[in-house]
Amino acid sequence: MADPLELVAVDIETTGFDVDDVVTVVGFSLPLGTRVFCQTHGRTSDGVEEDVQDRVEEHVIVSVHESEVELMEAVAEFVQMRLQDDDVLLTAFNGETWNGGFDLPFLRTRFAAHDVAWPFVDVPYADLFPVVQKLFNTRVDGESRSDLVGAYDVLCEGGLDALDPFEDSAEAVTAFQDGRFADVVLHNVADVLRTAALGRVAQRYCSRSDFQVKSLTPTSHG
Repeated sequence: MADPLELVAVDIETTGFDVDDVVTVVGFSLPLGTRVFCQTHGRTSDGVEEDVQDRVEEHVIVSVHESEVELMEAVAEFVQMRLQDDDVLLTAFNGETWNGGFDLPFLRTRFAAHDVAWPFVDVPYADLFPVVQKLFNTRVDGESRSDLVGAYDVLCEGGLDALDPFEDSAEAVTAFQDGRFADVVLHNVADVLRTAALGRVAQRYCSRSDFQVKSLTPTSHG
């Protein structure tokens, strides 16, 4: 039996849900650690990298960028260098599924807004939301816990609540507005690690056909 593809989880933070809102953080979970890109909208950000590393046990590499377009360009370079033409499976939790998903549609719009080429060429993708929702029982006291945090708490070993500074993802918007960039990054790291953990559980207990793998390569690229 062929070895499973290396699972790479992705998660983003934004200033909201509208078309003119922006991406503030993009994080990827890799086997050897987490790679996070953060933008500050031109504000001072001294010590973000050190603050994050001091507050997390996992290996995290953070790069700070002054604008969204610089963040997008850095993410594109990372994807091209690290993910393209490699045996990886990019995953997200509701990245492109329920109600249109969140991460990938938002990224497409913001890459297009800055005329930065879509970087996820030759990168296979599978959304974990339908796998968890359909193939695992996540009901607690009669209520489904199929959201990211709930599913992670039910199916995984737990332990990320102490890392996450927020009770709700909406708090990341206020934190970014207030310039608390390290808190936003830590929230992103927690969600990326939750996504990766759920992906590992799904790989252990679900068949390959349960992962609805698709190509992210656009019709016109290059």
